[in-house]
Amino acid sequence: MEQQALMLKGYHVLDFTHFVAGPTCTRILGELGADVIKVERSLEGDHVRQLGLAAKDSMSTYYFQHDHSKRSLALDLRKPRAKELLLGMIPKIDVLVENFAPGVIADMGFSYEVVSKINPKIVMCSVSATGQSGPLSKRPGYDFIGASFAGVTGLLGEADRPPIIPTMAIGDVSTGVAAAMAVGFALLNAARTGKGQYLDASLLDTYFHMHELAVPVVSIRKEKFKPVRGGSQHPTGSPAGVYKCPGGYIMLLVQQHEFPRLARAMGKPELATDDRFKSNGRRVRNNAALKEMIENWFATFPDRDSVVAELDKFRVPCGPVLSLEEAMEHPHLRQRKTVRRVDDRAFGEFDIPGFPVKFSDWPDRTDLKASRLGEDNEAVLSEMLGLSESEISELYAEQVLLKAAPAEPAAAS
Repeated sequence: MEQQALMLKGYHVLDFTHFVAGPTCTRILGELGADVIKVERSLEGDHVRQLGLAAKDSMSTYYFQHDHSKRSLALDLRKPRAKELLLGMIPKIDVLVENFAPGVIADMGFSYEVVSKINPKIVMCSVSATGQSGPLSKRPGYDFIGASFAGVTGLLGEADRPPIIPTMAIGDVSTGVAAAMAVGFALLNAARTGKGQYLDASLLDTYFHMHELAVPVVSIRKEKFKPVRGGSQHPTGSPAGVYKCPGGYIMLLVQQHEFPRLARAMGKPELATDDRFKSNGRRVRNNAALKEMIENWFATFPDRDSVVAELDKFRVPCGPVLSLEEAMEHPHLRQRKTVRRVDDRAFGEFDIPGFPVKFSDWPDRTDLKASRLGEDNEAVLSEMLGLSESEISELYAEQVLLKAAPAEPAAAS
């Protein structure tokens, strides 16, 4: 079947984002075909150009992962001419995304009120820690702070120890995905009505949206129900959690109708009718005893994979707790391009995460490119504003335009 053009081809996105949450939104738009023009405001560029493994030409592995499929336009926004150039592009821009602290983008002269007067069809999305309104909106914040205010951090970790933080940007990435979803819907509405709108996405809102059970129960039962940290065991389900086995750990998540399968796999079908384990509530109350039984059974196997193989025979929902290295080499993740191989002139070939959804008409892209700081200045300004070579040269002479100094390909540091 002939491959269709990417769905967002022809759309233009002005990207004022940095770090992870905002760039995730615009990266998704770019990977789906939009022309994403990333605005960088200094010779240092986005802060993440120095994170991960960094090369000498303004590229880093962190930047590549979060900002591929975008063009880099680097300007000194302290100069009035730089602001004029960007405002001049607004009539051709379909989407503007930013993730400064609330109020900053307005101070820079690019509020929704300003840009929507120039282009009523524009969709603008602001991504922040706690939102554009409300008592917390003026606070600076990042991923883990949003999780803390959302009541998420307090539920992570062992009950008798301080709460923990996950070592990845779960809130940032999830908020970026939610923002990209909202932008897509707003573009659909703009196509139907001719009117854009303003979108307010926050880490706090995204994190709070992840509470899958407790919010209505707390609301109704109040002090009679208090969520607690369960550590490696789920506090309201059993068996559900991490279990030790030879050579590692197994994750089990067994629902009521699946518990008899586990009992049969263990060679103890009578557990399914045992008064202690007949219902989920009873299993939760007797979880310590059940966990000990399961781990004692696991201990009879030679290794982790043997445990998983036996559980699979009975279709018991389970999985090995893989290290990141194991996950990256797993044939399933490789086949689906969940882990995909990319190439950059500074780093050669390396792996990054793949696109989280598979489209029938658009295969996963591996021909990805991330731009050096200011690499696309000339192309963007000539295409979007019709500037000539001499006009662009004058902007460099006035230090309105910025560009990273070229560097020879070298090993990452």
